[in-house]
Amino acid sequence: MTGALIILAVTAATGLLLYLLQRLMPRRPDATGDSTTPTTPPAEADDPDSEVCCGQHITCEKDSLLAAMSKDIEYFEDEELDEYRGLAADDYSDAQIEQFRDVLYTLRPEEIAPWARSIQLRGITLPTPVKEELIMLAAEARHSNS
Repeated sequence: MTGALIILAVTAATGLLLYLLQRLMPRRPDATGDSTTPTTPPAEADDPDSEVCCGQHITCEKDSLLAAMSKDIEYFEDEELDEYRGLAADDYSDAQIEQFRDVLYTLRPEEIAPWARSIQLRGITLPTPVKEELIMLAAEARHSNS
């Protein structure tokens, strides 16, 4: 049992480290030497039916379908989270983080992407640990759909 917990802890720490390194690494410069422009092939960037997800968003916009449809806010019985509008990701207390987790872990897999979009439209910044969990759950839901 202890060995399994150690392996789980090492795997989680490695995953978090790789995620942080990927987010902090500067983009590779393109042929013109401009490192501020993303290096996305034009066909993939312009084709809305492309199967490629850019990986730059919490959820793939193609999966959520909300980015192209409307800016209407959908609530998931989480109106109490609106009081955290304007709070920075690292300013949440443990009790507040648990409120976000309570909502996140009661969502069905197909509701994860719309909930993330709803939170974004409502101007709420997710607590850092919840954001990381949301990214993992969204990736799992996307992987299970394909």
